[in-house]
Amino acid sequence: MIKNNLMTVQGGKVAIIQVGNEDYICLTDMVRNFEGSKSLIGNWMTRKDTIQFLGLWEQIYNPDFKLLEFQEFRNRAGTNSFSLSPQRWIEVTNAKGIRSKSGKYGGTYAQKDIAFEFATWLSPEFKLFLIKEFQRMKEEEQKGLAWDVRRLLAKVNYRIHTAAVKDILVPQSRAEKEGGVYADEAEMFNLILFGVTSAQWRDEHPEAARRGENVRDHADILQLTVLSNLESLNSTLIRDGLNKAGRFAKLKMVAREQLQNLVTSQTQLEKFEAQAADSPKA
Repeated sequence: MIKNNLMTVQGGKVAIIQVGNEDYICLTDMVRNFEGSKSLIGNWMTRKDTIQFLGLWEQIYNPDFKLLEFQEFRNRAGTNSFSLSPQRWIEVTNAKGIRSKSGKYGGTYAQKDIAFEFATWLSPEFKLFLIKEFQRMKEEEQKGLAWDVRRLLAKVNYRIHTAAVKDILVPQSRAEKEGGVYADEAEMFNLILFGVTSAQWRDEHPEAARRGENVRDHADILQLTVLSNLESLNSTLIRDGLNKAGRFAKLKMVAREQLQNLVTSQTQLEKFEAQAADSPKA
């Protein structure tokens, strides 16, 4: 599966494609703001140290790499008559570290280790900004992944919770519409965690509401963690026969305790990480 992302490095857009678990950075984008950009990738690939580096990377990570063909390139690299394009390198040696891609995100891409090596040749300053932006993007991805996991967990527990509503509360409320029972339970969680109903939130955030977003789409990871726990607990309280007022009071108390504990834990973790970052290296 290939996913596309964009970084901004020194004012220029640099695309990344993710192939499997590997990140490939667009060399074509990297050179756009450099003088002689059209020939820079080819010039870099004619260097003997570049061919040696590319060949070493392939030998480590690519079992299908053609060594005999590589050795021929290595022997000729650095001479005045030697030239090499990314496409020919890929075709002749069956290289995997460099990709030539056509279409919307077309261009020459290189696995991140190779791209950073290319950036060193281009400009140490550019390499520094490239690495910093790449690291920032990966950190944001990890935060988003954690949020998605919490959201998924909340959805799983919501199914457990709605099963209890369907089995117990709906049969007890034949005079009400089934959807109204589910909505009442969902609004109870909104009031406990966010202090507003979904309708109140939409009134306060009309632009987000027009985009189809709801209050839970704007919850942080700690709130989603507690929401997941509350939905699981609520299903137990329903089956135990506790009425809505009793459940609301119990869930509100649990939510307050869990949020306080999670905030404290997160604060302690952030403090520890800051201290670790400031401590002298061994």
